[in-house]
Amino acid sequence: MSRPVRIGIQLQPQHAPDYGLIRDAVLRAEDAGVDIVFNWDHFYPLYGDPDGAHFECWTMLGAFAEQTERVEIGALVTGGGYRNPDLLADMARTVDQISGGRLILGIGSGWFQRDYDEYGYDFGTAGSRLDLLKEYLPRITGRLEKLNPQPVREIPILIGGGGEKKTLRLVAEYAQIWHSFGELDVFTHKSQILEEHCARVDTEPAKIERSVAWPGVEAAPAYHAAGATLFTVGINGPDYDLTQVREAVTWRDRVNPEPVSGIA
Repeated sequence: MSRPVRIGIQLQPQHAPDYGLIRDAVLRAEDAGVDIVFNWDHFYPLYGDPDGAHFECWTMLGAFAEQTERVEIGALVTGGGYRNPDLLADMARTVDQISGGRLILGIGSGWFQRDYDEYGYDFGTAGSRLDLLKEYLPRITGRLEKLNPQPVREIPILIGGGGEKKTLRLVAEYAQIWHSFGELDVFTHKSQILEEHCARVDTEPAKIERSVAWPGVEAAPAYHAAGATLFTVGINGPDYDLTQVREAVTWRDRVNPEPVSGIA
């Protein structure tokens, strides 16, 4: 399966003391031609002032859904243990309906301990958090099938992470998009592991889109040659400078044979 390149932007909802700064960044990102607008699912800033301004993920996605017209939207990624999975499925269905079928359900096992400690969740271990994600994913997909009305489309699931035994197995079983972290050699190695898991569960590897953080114009072709087609630029408040985003969109338009619309 040949996929066009897509460009995402992760508007990190930190250090923006006025939500209007984020609203403006969403508008500018859609106007700049990005394919997807992501946020993230944390409760405190990940860098800079640890007690700086920060906003919640899913209420923000509802606002994104109303504000935008063309781009897909989602979290990169939702903390798997922060919400009852059936409720999360209902939230996702609702945001998908509001957006007219443009939600991507990004999810991972969670890792930022302060989120857990401050909000009263059990941090556990990396293994226990992955086990919880494994328990929750079939509940999410099962609840999505029961909801009335249904989502506008079959909501694509994005799973972020690179654990070779558990996470990549879940990607093979449940995801339409895999978001990888790490350098090119790590991405290439884990892509091969993912293909091995796909063979075990009878999933066609080409059906899973490979997603990475934007590595810059010079490095992007090597990731693309290795199979990555979704590249996401992360930017921080309060300014939300789109310079790298425009560079990425320009590169995408040189690479792609024709404009992109939705999941390839």
